[in-house]
Amino acid sequence: MLESIITLEGHIQSIYLAVYPDKLLLLDGGCRPDVPMALDFIRFDLKRPISDLKAVVVSHMHPDHAGGALRLKQATGCLIISSARLSPWYGGIAGRMMHLIDIGLAHYVAHRQKKPIKNLWYPAILNPDVLVSHGDNIPNFEDWQVIETQGHTDRDLSLWHQSTGQVYTADLIIKLRHKFVAPFPIYDPKVYIQSLQKIKALKPSGVLMAHGGKLFIDDATFDQLIINAPKKPRTVKDTVVHKLLWRGGSKGIFKP
Repeated sequence: MLESIITLEGHIQSIYLAVYPDKLLLLDGGCRPDVPMALDFIRFDLKRPISDLKAVVVSHMHPDHAGGALRLKQATGCLIISSARLSPWYGGIAGRMMHLIDIGLAHYVAHRQKKPIKNLWYPAILNPDVLVSHGDNIPNFEDWQVIETQGHTDRDLSLWHQSTGQVYTADLIIKLRHKFVAPFPIYDPKVYIQSLQKIKALKPSGVLMAHGGKLFIDDATFDQLIINAPKKPRTVKDTVVHKLLWRGGSKGIFKP
């Protein structure tokens, strides 16, 4: 039986550790520099062997969610669990370029948060031990159900713990100061809105966010998020094109 869900403050995001009497589940992979912190917490705060970490879920492939997964597996022997997508998120030449850009964006976020410079490099291709889809339960942690909540990427996963009413939503919702916003990027706005509706329908007692902590989000706030959700894709490519073509109205650099 689940004893607690502990929030660990990672390099640029919150990580959640589900604690059981005989095993541990990390709800996302965190950044590469989060690995020593997480292992030290298990050893010294929980006073447990690191081999108690049996699984780490990778909600999607961005640096602050997949960056520590392989190193955690190497240290503990845990299983890596991720979305059952056949093609890699960072596949091909364009994918590898995006991998570099996303690592750069993670460094930018760390700089904005006044965090020290850390090594954020991690493999572009994930080789999970277990592939999961919507409605599946996490092996050996069957009290956690997988909810597919794409839109931010094509493979985002949320994790629903029905008996406590808590849901981990990774980057589905971002808390900035006193407001909730959509993440950047958004690759599929229509699917993103559907994902928000899925989480709202659960009526969770607590939403565990990678960027914003654990909070209660009421129906009115979900409705406002849905209303304000992007109607067009917001990606690095779209942002660059928008700025080049349209910034300054008729003075856009490449505007015909």
